[in-house]
Amino acid sequence: MFTGIVTAIGTIASVEQRGDMRLRIAAPLDPARIDIGASIACSGVCLTVVERGGSAGDAWFDVDVSGETVSRTMPRMWEAGAKLNLEPSLRLGDELGGHIVTGHVDSVGEVVLARQDGGSWKVAIRARAEMAPFIAEKGSITVNGVSLTVNDVRDRADGTCDFMLNIIPHTAEVTTLGDLAVGDRVNLEIDVLARYLKRMQSLAAG
Repeated sequence: MFTGIVTAIGTIASVEQRGDMRLRIAAPLDPARIDIGASIACSGVCLTVVERGGSAGDAWFDVDVSGETVSRTMPRMWEAGAKLNLEPSLRLGDELGGHIVTGHVDSVGEVVLARQDGGSWKVAIRARAEMAPFIAEKGSITVNGVSLTVNDVRDRADGTCDFMLNIIPHTAEVTTLGDLAVGDRVNLEIDVLARYLKRMQSLAAG
């Protein structure tokens, strides 16, 4: 489990095909605090550490990425040089600063607006029709592994929706979200509470 509070930005240092894809991710972390078998969310995708090394502040860790994961996540995410938002899994007693995040990508959205608004970064993302019922104004959503609050939702005739986010300067600086541009694709994970509420609603209607 995660909270959507990013602790570092990592860079894919190398990509190797071994049936599954083996990535080496460089990050300003302490390798002594990265356990083999531990889970790390990489731009919203829960991956398992299979090797690690380096030094404090200049660490690296290896993960395996399946073809299924690649097919369900944003294009060009797994290329050498790509930047990833990193969050280690939640430990017992840690502060729940964002919301409960599972690290399983539900869908890929598209940025349809990205501009400065005062000191903040205003971003609108178009979500697919199957995602739209789970997105609500003032609700939570995870975008590329970052826990965010939905400011506004506009439903569209084709069943899709555009939802608006306000990204404060701190979040833009410590995550990759400050680099978003129109046309970019992003990983989306809906709030787990919305998932259960939708299920309860469908059962009640049946």
